[in-house]
Amino acid sequence: MTAPDATRDAKVYALAKAYLLSFSSYGVTEELLAKYLTPKPADLCPTSLPDVYSRILESAQNRGMMATVVGRSIGGIEALRPVLCGFDPVAISARFSTPEELLDAILANVEVRGQVRRNTGSLWPLFSRAALSGARFLTQFQDLPDFLAWVAIFDDDPRKRAALPLIISREIEGFGFALACDFLKELGFLNFAKPDVHVRAIVEELGLCPAKADDYAVLKAMVRIAANCNRTPYDVDKVFWLVGSGYFYDHKEMGTRGRIPTDRAAFIASAKKALARGA
Repeated sequence: MTAPDATRDAKVYALAKAYLLSFSSYGVTEELLAKYLTPKPADLCPTSLPDVYSRILESAQNRGMMATVVGRSIGGIEALRPVLCGFDPVAISARFSTPEELLDAILANVEVRGQVRRNTGSLWPLFSRAALSGARFLTQFQDLPDFLAWVAIFDDDPRKRAALPLIISREIEGFGFALACDFLKELGFLNFAKPDVHVRAIVEELGLCPAKADDYAVLKAMVRIAANCNRTPYDVDKVFWLVGSGYFYDHKEMGTRGRIPTDRAAFIASAKKALARGA
């Protein structure tokens, strides 16, 4: 494919926002979108290393069926706080020697709805490995300012930025590049976007990055789109993700518990037509 130009980037972003606003009958307005696209720093930024660890757990279960099998089965990640030492990474690392020990403690102290499979590739063991390796990763930092200063080394330099999720994906078992990006952006680092299934489908099928691009290339495309639209990568990520998911998670009164009937394939088809006619 030829390299996408700034005009195409801006058009796709504008089309995506317009598509979301077409659901005004469900309550989607500019003001509502702004709450998702430009969050206040206080809504995102951690105040302690346990806050950062909580975000690791949220991101660890933010893939596929894991949010249902893990998070929803216990009523939310917060239910793990008592058994996981108040989310203190040092205390967790001292208490548990193996992911299996950590999972045993969860099952002994937290009510889990549904079956818990214990074979290596099952979701609860995968989550437990991320939980323990995530705690050990954070023990490298003295406190929150030390962690934030480390992130800033990468985040403040566009040439280094994409290396940060690569490092985190190697430190925390099962994260991968996409979940590392999710972890960073949901902490409040707005220069990151998660190359998930919705984002990937939109940027690939609308010619904003090569087909079957790896996660690194999708992130780089999102950073470029954001720059060409004078927005943050976090903003562009949320627009594309909302188009694909239709999930306004902070407004459960909308649609069906926050879900409205967006259609990613229909949006992509209409956007292709609009781009073809130069709209």
